[in-house]
Amino acid sequence: MRQTCLDQVYLLAKADPRVVFIGSDLGVGTLRKFKEEMPQRFFMEGVSEAHIVGMAAGMALEGSIVYVNTISTFITRRCFEQVAVDLCLHNLNVRLIGNGGGLVYAPLGPTHLAIEDISIFRALPNMTVVAVADAEEMRRFMPQSLDHRGPIYIRLAKGGDPVVTNDKVPFRIGKSLLMREGRDALLVTTGVTLKIALDAAEMLSRSGIEAAVLHMPTVKPLDEEAFLDHASRSRVIVAVEENTIIGGLGSALAEAISEAGFNPARKFKRIGVPDRFPDKYGSQANLLDYYGINAEHVAATVESLAGRRQAGRYA
Repeated sequence: MRQTCLDQVYLLAKADPRVVFIGSDLGVGTLRKFKEEMPQRFFMEGVSEAHIVGMAAGMALEGSIVYVNTISTFITRRCFEQVAVDLCLHNLNVRLIGNGGGLVYAPLGPTHLAIEDISIFRALPNMTVVAVADAEEMRRFMPQSLDHRGPIYIRLAKGGDPVVTNDKVPFRIGKSLLMREGRDALLVTTGVTLKIALDAAEMLSRSGIEAAVLHMPTVKPLDEEAFLDHASRSRVIVAVEENTIIGGLGSALAEAISEAGFNPARKFKRIGVPDRFPDKYGSQANLLDYYGINAEHVAATVESLAGRRQAGRYA
């Protein structure tokens, strides 16, 4: 996914002279061909995130489409005010590419875990938030980022993630994709948790529960119309995300459900990182399991909400 994203930036720049790349303390080989072939549009600015966002804003005001790349925590926490005031207030065409969204940098501890990046940027007016599931979905998304109006946050996962999407349904920014039909429950995901939800749906199917899987690569703007349409046909809804349960996809869905006023009410649960700083080290997979962001826990949650929980089934 990461390499695909950067490869697409290079291809977009080759085809469109408006495209500029700004990196922050990245490896010397990052986008080498871009640097060699279009040096006037390639910048590596070091550890100075606030400066980089301001620099990108200035270029965008002059007509450039700027792709900025650094670690997710640095591009969300460190320069939040610059993103809000310089980019979002002016609705500028800057694409913020965040490496290691979620629990990717688990070995480095809580300072590098971007567990609230979606929540942070979802709060900003004019910001579009995108978290694709795999490299192929990234390949379909990136060309659409070129002429999209306003800033975009592009959340990158670990890289090498299994490909679970397909091109049967055209990718469009702001639109959800139904990945699996089901009448008994609705699983809603974003980013790499799509694979987790699909695996959980398969587990549930073997026990007689058919769960639909709705993938939302765009968390903001939320495809509320499609979500509520699917939610209206299911009594059980579970949100699955690699983000804190505060302010992310689950919160967005909860807001939509609350305002829809379903009668009877829906049974709803958010699965994600709890509202506390991570206190464990290890791998991304270790922490996903630690927080119950896995297929077994998702399946067990659906069964519990549906009143059909069997102890130990997915242990």
